Amino acid sequence: MHLLFYSFFLVLYRLGISLASGFNSKARSWITGRKFIFTHLQESIGQNNAPLIWMHCASLGEFEQGRPLLETIRKKYPSYKLLVTFFSPSGFEIIRNYNGVDYIFYLPLDSNKNARQFLEITKPKLVLWIKYDYWYFYLSALKQKNIPTLLISGSFRIEQPFFKWYGKLHIRMLDCFKQIFVQTQASIELLKSIGFSQKIIASGDTRFDRVLEIVSHFEPIEGLDDFCKNQPVVVAGSTWIEDEEELDHYANTYPNIKFIIAPHEVSELRLKEIEKLFNRCVRYSALIKENRTNAIKTEVRSVTVQSETRDQNETFPATNANVLLIDNIGMLSRLYRYATIAYIGGGFGNDGVHNVLEAAVYGKPVIFGPVYEKYKEAIELLEAGAAYSIETALELEELMNNMLSDEEWLKQSGNVARNYVREKAGATEVIMNYIQENRLLTS
Repeated sequence: MHLLFYSFFLVLYRLGISLASGFNSKARSWITGRKFIFTHLQESIGQNNAPLIWMHCASLGEFEQGRPLLETIRKKYPSYKLLVTFFSPSGFEIIRNYNGVDYIFYLPLDSNKNARQFLEITKPKLVLWIKYDYWYFYLSALKQKNIPTLLISGSFRIEQPFFKWYGKLHIRMLDCFKQIFVQTQASIELLKSIGFSQKIIASGDTRFDRVLEIVSHFEPIEGLDDFCKNQPVVVAGSTWIEDEEELDHYANTYPNIKFIIAPHEVSELRLKEIEKLFNRCVRYSALIKENRTNAIKTEVRSVTVQSETRDQNETFPATNANVLLIDNIGMLSRLYRYATIAYIGGGFGNDGVHNVLEAAVYGKPVIFGPVYEKYKEAIELLEAGAAYSIETALELEELMNNMLSDEEWLKQSGNVARNYVREKAGATEVIMNYIQENRLLTS
């Protein structure tokens, strides 16, 4: 019965995506990216006899989570080909040109036929399933073929289906993994309550390894030092409109404080929406274009900034801007290096706060909205005094003013954040030790 409902859900999901593709660009990418998918797989992988490792990720965040493990495997086992699949367009579109693996594809929608055809073409020797995005037919087919499948950085909470009366199918999916690596001891206790105790290891979260790697290979971002000019800087990352509305009054009131805003989405509609909130705003692309044009000149050119408080034809000097709007994807993890204080978006939405580790690793105190209960690292940073949660713009302004006027507070919070990340590192090594000790790969 559970499998019947699951199959019915897949039919409805496919229908819903098809209907949405007419007006939603992400849904359209989801559909078009899977057209002739098996033909493309066969042409790319089917004729290759080299052994293959498959890593599946829901989206970009999970890819970053699995990336340290993938890159370590690449170094230790260079004879293996690496395949990465995504369920979400937001992950695939950003990573599609990543040259650290051999193949990048969308995962065909789950079905018995698709799963078997996919495995017949790819023939993976090892599968790394990052955090979640469980698909019954794929996992069942992997188990039936006796292909070792590892769940990496799993995170379990009591409200998930595994621990509900209707969760039998989800429990069967978990049983398909050869080994389950979880982030916390609390996850182990939850899994024990449903009968899993023999194949679980609390390895920690590979994201800690990933952010430390980013810091160790940091490259400066063009134009940022000139924009910041040794002034206090608030970097607001992965923001939604609710976050920007918490920040706009403070940014407009204190022009001597620099704000760098990297929205979660960078469509033209969203960028214009943000520009209307901030009086002294310039896009990153416009700033860089102007800097390059005026590298030898002394005069200042102006760029047009949309604002409800200004006429659309009025120009605003880029050199006087105190808000820099990032209009590209891919540099956020480096932006936090320039922060005095980091604001992490998502904390006013249903899904909750985004990745706080990307800022904490640089030794930056972190601020976010009230929705963070799903994220262990956010909770632990709060408890340690390295992060702060706010519910209103007034709270945010008071907190920032107090922090910016107390250098010792800033320094201490930042040090706690940095040390927290360093102490939590090492999950990649734990997983690699398991792979080697159990001879899941051969040199």
